[in-house]
Amino acid sequence: MADSMLIHEVLEALPSSSMTTRALSILDVFVPGEWKNITRFDDMIRDVTGETDESLIQQVGERAIALYANPENGYQRAVSIYRLVDDTGALAGAAALANKTGSRFEWLSFLETITPKPDTTQAIDAALKLVGELAAFCYSSGIPGDSIGDFVSSLGNAAKEDAIRLAAWVTFDGLIPLGPDFLLRSIEFVQNASDDLFSDNSRFGRLTRLLPGNSLDEQRRLALSNLDSARSAVEGFVANRTIDRDSVVERLKQALEVADDKLDYVAAALDLTTSPFEHTGIQSVARRVISRAYGEL
Repeated sequence: MADSMLIHEVLEALPSSSMTTRALSILDVFVPGEWKNITRFDDMIRDVTGETDESLIQQVGERAIALYANPENGYQRAVSIYRLVDDTGALAGAAALANKTGSRFEWLSFLETITPKPDTTQAIDAALKLVGELAAFCYSSGIPGDSIGDFVSSLGNAAKEDAIRLAAWVTFDGLIPLGPDFLLRSIEFVQNASDDLFSDNSRFGRLTRLLPGNSLDEQRRLALSNLDSARSAVEGFVANRTIDRDSVVERLKQALEVADDKLDYVAAALDLTTSPFEHTGIQSVARRVISRAYGEL
């Protein structure tokens, strides 16, 4: 998708049903009622503002489109980050196959083609996704991209698309592949990883030009500091939402019909075939720019 797309075009390009929406629906039990898969711009305006007057909805929409189109506002940069955090474009074939896997046999056959990531790689990916979330939040909020304190505060109040995205990161990038102590393990792995493991990471390669910091060392330290600072807020989110590995695993087993010994494969497959950051991140940016537009009328 071209970066020249306007916000209503970006939002309305999202699928109403896909492997991503199926995966996110599994998490609804942990954040009940928070996420609605809104893919129409007018519907998002109504949801944000509560307005029903069509002329006012049009005014809000026009103002939101103008705000998004101004690159100085940071909304386009945030959308770019959300896209690159997932970036399943190179694996469109895998995503298409996953969307078609209706039977247990087909899904298990697909899993056999996947190679689970080493724990260190998984931890680096998790850290990079969270630092991408930090930068996208800051840019779309009009604050410096390394404002960790503001970002961590927002995690404690995560709602709507932000809540389901955080739940997806906790479960798909943390609990399933790394276990209940995924935060501590991630911090330890990122601390001890070699510079080559970081610089050679494909996700880092995609994100580096959009992240704060002028060097590998600065961006790595930002990712580690962000992970460490967010630990308490994330643990609070997990506790308040009663998210535990057994519950997540049980729901995945029911939805995808997989056995316990295939869970590592499921985590890798979800990373390859879903784009929860891109999908819900675009929705979050649309919500923020619409909220600002409404407030400025």
